[in-house]
Amino acid sequence: MLRQVAQGVWVHESEFCQSNAVVVLGRDGVLLIDAGIHGDEMACLVNDLSDVGQAVVAGFSTHSHWDHLLWHASLGGAPRYGTALCATTARDRLAGGIDPVRLGIPEDVPLELLGNITGLPEATARIPWDGPVVRILEHQAHAPGHAALLIEEHRVLVAGDMLSDVLIPMLDVNGTVDPVEDYLAALRLLESVAGSVDTVVPGHGSVGGSGQVQARIDQDRAYVLALRNGQVPADPRVGPSAKPGWEWVSDVHEGQLQRLAQRS
Repeated sequence: MLRQVAQGVWVHESEFCQSNAVVVLGRDGVLLIDAGIHGDEMACLVNDLSDVGQAVVAGFSTHSHWDHLLWHASLGGAPRYGTALCATTARDRLAGGIDPVRLGIPEDVPLELLGNITGLPEATARIPWDGPVVRILEHQAHAPGHAALLIEEHRVLVAGDMLSDVLIPMLDVNGTVDPVEDYLAALRLLESVAGSVDTVVPGHGSVGGSGQVQARIDQDRAYVLALRNGQVPADPRVGPSAKPGWEWVSDVHEGQLQRLAQRS
């Protein structure tokens, strides 16, 4: 079910890892950001939109991981965008096919239209659609060509896989020369617009209000700095204080520590 989080902006939360699909109302339809996970959830989204006389006129994937590249036939044939580097990375990763079992992809996930996105020209500043201005804030944290989106008129930041209350920062440890600095640079970029944000929507986790935007940036920065220094972070997302069902995040943390140590 769609939940309104700001004027003209709704969120649909999936059962899979609290994944958030974001719907933005335009003049002739809606922009759908990170469409969702399960096929029945996307079909429900289509029905919800149909009930209010809306259809999807554009899509956007914040980054190139499979759970942000999905689509359902019932959503229609609207253009689906990503940054140029996101689209190239997705195409390269999908060229040899995917193994759903290895990737832990649940059943009832429609893979037929996976990754069919068009890369926008490099340095494109806004999503091309007939609706509110949606600024593209591209960075290299977490995945190549990752984009956060600022819906200026409604003061909403769609953060992709950053600023989560349940997931720690997940660095692209194997894909960049300096994954720690890439992440810190991305946090500085998000911080530069934090004063213009009243609502933050992470790719996974709970929607946050204006008082949480800077707090989440600070928490993510503290985690990354602790990771860089090989320290145990005082972070509620890791260890016994992790939210029930998210205990596996501690294993991710240990894995990142080991991979960073191997790089040094």
